[in-house]
Amino acid sequence: MNLNKVFLIGNLTRDPELRTMPNGNAVVNFGLATNRIWKDKTGAQQKQAEFHNIVMFGRLAEIAKQYLQKGSMVMVEGRLQTRSWEGQDGQKKQRTEIVAEGMQLGPRNSGGQRPSGQTTPSSQPEAAPAAEELATVEYPEDEIKPEEIPF
Repeated sequence: MNLNKVFLIGNLTRDPELRTMPNGNAVVNFGLATNRIWKDKTGAQQKQAEFHNIVMFGRLAEIAKQYLQKGSMVMVEGRLQTRSWEGQDGQKKQRTEIVAEGMQLGPRNSGGQRPSGQTTPSSQPEAAPAAEELATVEYPEDEIKPEEIPF
């Protein structure tokens, strides 16, 4: 049995770029940074950032474009895929990407918007809205409603 599965939790390094394929399907690309922190033999803390190329298709791509921006935290579930092509200079090029099959949006800041790179930690946890407040939320017609998100 074979398995090609990736789970990443990190922050976007650039805003999602949405394009439409010739068949009309949406595709979005963005960069994701993950951090690894460990202690070396001397006990000194070491940090290393890894950068990943993420690709999403269809409805997932549209949701990512609407809700994610540079600095947003997201969990991506998908598979590794390497594609090859010949560049304009005639050289063979290849790129390994994570083709996302699912995602989980990260936390929101206190203004209800996704973080844009920097957030200030709060010493007080945010209170949950009352049930009446949740029931009266209205969304503009052009936005994706949270209950429509398939995860």
